[in-house]
Amino acid sequence: MPDDTDPIFRADCPSRPILDQIADKWSMMAMAVLERPARFNEVKRRLQGVTQRVLTQTLRRLERNGMIERTVLPTSPVGVEYSLTELGRSLREPFMHLYGWTVEHSQEIARRQREYDEQVAPQRAAR
Repeated sequence: MPDDTDPIFRADCPSRPILDQIADKWSMMAMAVLERPARFNEVKRRLQGVTQRVLTQTLRRLERNGMIERTVLPTSPVGVEYSLTELGRSLREPFMHLYGWTVEHSQEIARRQREYDEQVAPQRAAR
């Protein structure tokens, strides 16, 4: 039987792990913070709520995927600075469109969530 699945929806499509990376909230937020080079603690301070462990993992994945670069600074103690690569910068424009859309529609989405919850909660309680 032939596989009539669209190639972009197949489990082995190479875009899947990339989409998983760039659609991750901490990845996108970290890249947004890196409009200029920054040290780890500066990035962490600007991303309220991210843990050190999650930020470390996020930065490593972004570096592995070529979105950011890590530069060891010749300071004492040794410092590390992160910055966007050309590839990472190329993602900023589409991300900023998505971010702008979320800001523009956040109140409507919150209202619809409340309406949904108010409608569904009584139905679930009746079960």
